[in-house]
Amino acid sequence: MATKTLLTVKDYAALGEPDGVRYELSNGELIVTPSASHFHNRILLRMTARLQAYLETNKFGEVTSETDMHLVGEVVRRPDVAFIRAGRLEDVDPDQVPLPVAPDLVMEVVSRNDRADDLMLKVSQYLEAGAQAVWLLYPKSRLAYRYAHGKLDPRVYTSEAGDRFEEPELLPGFSFPLHEIFS
Repeated sequence: MATKTLLTVKDYAALGEPDGVRYELSNGELIVTPSASHFHNRILLRMTARLQAYLETNKFGEVTSETDMHLVGEVVRRPDVAFIRAGRLEDVDPDQVPLPVAPDLVMEVVSRNDRADDLMLKVSQYLEAGAQAVWLLYPKSRLAYRYAHGKLDPRVYTSEAGDRFEEPELLPGFSFPLHEIFS
């Protein structure tokens, strides 16, 4: 029987990442996934740009995308889009990889390579690390699932119903129609 070699966060940070793949660390296990598609990145960039524009005039925190973040234990995740409240990065070296802080809000664009059990593990890791909400965006079905800290079931939103991406406790006044995210 083969044994699994587990990595520490320090081991992970020392890895080189070859072209065409991206790494994450889940309980010491190296997760290797293919690079995102253009379609995936278009949605990611649309969300990041809209949040960045909002945060330039509303100083509630910072938005980042595709940034390694050390959550808890031997877990490093790279959220598609993450929001970190103001003040939480004051004493953090912005060049440090991974960032030693968990995001307050996460948005993940679900790709065809994503498996449901892997997504649920990722959601639980973000919430366990202190994220207030995690949004899984399903572009093909035009649905969004919002998972909140302390709640078992997600709330489901749809672009056809005119639903919007909103997080009033973290981003007061920010609102983005789902149909614009998915267009």
